[in-house]
Amino acid sequence: MKLWLEGLWTLLFPPKCVLCGDILQPQETDLCRRCRTGTEIYKNFRKRIPFVAKWRALWYYEGDVRFSLLRFKFRGKRSYAESYGRLLAMRIAEEFPEGYDLITWVPVSKRRKHRRGYDQVELLAAAVAAELGQTAVSTLIKHRDNPPQSGITGMAQRKANVLNVYRIADPQTVKGKRILLLDDILTTGATVSECARVLMTAGAKEVYCAAVAANSHER
Repeated sequence: MKLWLEGLWTLLFPPKCVLCGDILQPQETDLCRRCRTGTEIYKNFRKRIPFVAKWRALWYYEGDVRFSLLRFKFRGKRSYAESYGRLLAMRIAEEFPEGYDLITWVPVSKRRKHRRGYDQVELLAAAVAAELGQTAVSTLIKHRDNPPQSGITGMAQRKANVLNVYRIADPQTVKGKRILLLDDILTTGATVSECARVLMTAGAKEVYCAAVAANSHER
């Protein structure tokens, strides 16, 4: 009965590519063939993010990747977290051979989480951690509901907007640890830099960062 119901569900709601939305073929998972072969993997890591020892991103924040993340973030596509999680976990395993002690994430404020109904990066972190055989740990609290970074231009203004917005949940959790901090989108890096600063101030040994997508900067 269970298999029959699963088959009916798949027939009525076939799995779709997390990027372009096309229906996946039976042999495809998460991405259609076109997106798997045609979406450029992020390669430009020349930009330094203060307080972050090393950072990586899966894709460039443009085209179908951008629209996919906007659906995930603002249009209730929570299920995308599982696909992003599987794909980002594979990239993390390749790009961070030095290892880390715990996985955490850049949180949203309580107000924004209540309004949206979920914290999209918390869902992403849980999916990534599960793929890597770990458990995501909440280390940061966003105690002030500042204006969205997307509406602010200029690096100095973005840094000012996130300054002292986050605080540590429990310093003992991060003391002496190498932290892998996850986010969905990296634009200027101001938000993850501030989160990393708070973690380092609390005694973290190093902070690494991984995201689904990042701005292209100069390729």
